[in-house]
Amino acid sequence: MPKLVDPDRRRRQVFDAVFAVIEERGVHGASLRRVADAAGLAIGSVRHYFDSAEAMLRAAAEEVIERVTARLEAHRTELDEGADRTAVIERMIDELLPLDPHNARETTVWLEFAMAARTTPAFRATAERLHTGVRTLTGTFLRRSGLVLAEDVDVEAERFAALVDGLGLAGTLHPEALPPDLARAVVRRHLRSLGDPLTQGR
Repeated sequence: MPKLVDPDRRRRQVFDAVFAVIEERGVHGASLRRVADAAGLAIGSVRHYFDSAEAMLRAAAEEVIERVTARLEAHRTELDEGADRTAVIERMIDELLPLDPHNARETTVWLEFAMAARTTPAFRATAERLHTGVRTLTGTFLRRSGLVLAEDVDVEAERFAALVDGLGLAGTLHPEALPPDLARAVVRRHLRSLGDPLTQGR
């Protein structure tokens, strides 16, 4: 009797392998063969889901967005239920930074796609979604918090997003110089600079 395969589980297995290869070799080093080897699968099993490396990579980039978004939505539910705003916002920002091995891999993949998009048009739409998604998130924080005047939200959202981008890049390239505790302290200092206490206006 043929072995039954859970297609969702198999796709996650392939995506995890894509992320591992990108982390090691970059986006342009993620071939179907290398991903199949990393996943412990025959290349035909990967081709069953993706007919080209480009299609596989575009789908992997969307998978990163979906995984991060799902975790952010779980935190957003906490915010809607009245949980401590400071703690929830900090946990949401944690999801965007390389503070543990899992998030470090996702951040690396995120950055690799952003760089690849500069010279590869096929990745530009996804890179734009990654870029604007952080700014949408920080803008939502600020509008809901009441910490800044309405006319300042766009500028402050960009400043906050630039901080997150910078911490993500530095934490990926120089993890010894920016350990998780320091990155979190920088985020907390920034939040305090916007309003003291952060729960003002609840």
